[in-house]
Amino acid sequence: MVTLKDVALKANVSKMTVSRVINHPELVTDELKTLVHQAMEELGYKPNTVARALAQNRTMIVKVLILEEMDSTEPYYMHLIKGIAEALDQYHYALQLVTENTYELGGGDGYIITGMTREDYDWVKEIQAPLIIFGENDIHLPFVDSDNQKAVETITTFAMTKGYEHYIYVGMDVPELFAASRKQGFLNAMVQATSQTYEIYQVKNSAMAAEQLLQAMTFEPNTCFICATDRIALGIQRGLKNQRLNLSDYGITGFDGVFLDCIASPKLTTMKQDIEYMGKKCVQLLMERIDGKQLQSVANFCDATLIERETLRK
Repeated sequence: MVTLKDVALKANVSKMTVSRVINHPELVTDELKTLVHQAMEELGYKPNTVARALAQNRTMIVKVLILEEMDSTEPYYMHLIKGIAEALDQYHYALQLVTENTYELGGGDGYIITGMTREDYDWVKEIQAPLIIFGENDIHLPFVDSDNQKAVETITTFAMTKGYEHYIYVGMDVPELFAASRKQGFLNAMVQATSQTYEIYQVKNSAMAAEQLLQAMTFEPNTCFICATDRIALGIQRGLKNQRLNLSDYGITGFDGVFLDCIASPKLTTMKQDIEYMGKKCVQLLMERIDGKQLQSVANFCDATLIERETLRK
C-alpha cells in the first residue's frame, strides 16, 4: 500500500511538503504541487479523505446553493460549477449541489451561494457555517463578483469612440446591486459625453421583453444600445431586424459573454465575465474561512474583458 512517505521519496520532498500539498495547497508553490501530484499519480496514491475528515472534524463537503432557476439552454452555471469543482478537487473536497428540498440534508464544512436576492438576505445571514456569496451584496457577507460598474463604464466609453450620436441603456428591472452597478457604470461614462444624448430603460432580463420595448420606442439611426445582459442585447437585435432596419446604422453591446453573444447574428460586442475563474476564487476564499482565517476584504471584484465583435461599427 502506497504511503505518504513513498510519495515524498518519489517527489524528492519531505513528508511535510506532501501533507501541505494535500491539506493546504495554498501554502505551496505551483511547482511543488505539480511535482507532488505527478508522484501521487505515478504511484497511484489516493489521500484517505475519510481519515482526514475525522482527524479534522470535518465532512470534506462544500454545499453549493443556486437560488434561482437555471436555464438549461445557457451554460452560465456550468462554467461556475466547473470552476468550483476543479478548485475543490485541489483541496480534496466534494461538491454537493443543493436544491430547495435538500438544503437541510447532511452536513457540510461551508457554503457557496449564488442567485441570492434581497428576499434571501435574512435567512442567509443566519447560516452559521463559513460561506461565500457569488454575487454582490450590501449586508457584509463576503462575495465574489465581476466589477459590474467598471465593466459597463468600459464598454460604454469604448462605444463612444465609434461616433454614435445617441445612447440608450437597457437595464434589468430588478432591485439588486449588480443591476444598479451596471446602470451606474453607464451613467459614469455618459458624464464624458459632450454632444451625445442618452436615455435609460429597464426591462425584465429576457430577449422578448427587450424586443417588445423596442416596438414601443422611437429612436433615430446612429443610436447605440448599451444592454445590461447579452439576453437583452439579443432582443434588441431581433427587434431591429423585425422593423427591417439596417443594423449597420445602430450599435449594440451586451454583458456576460458566456453563450448568447456567440449565437447572435451578427455576433455581439460584449463584456465577458470569467465565470470559471470566479468559481475558483469562491473556493479559495471559502477554504480560508473554513481554516479560520480572516479575509482581507468582504468585496472581491474581478475584471470582465471587452470582446469586440460585429455589433459596433469599425
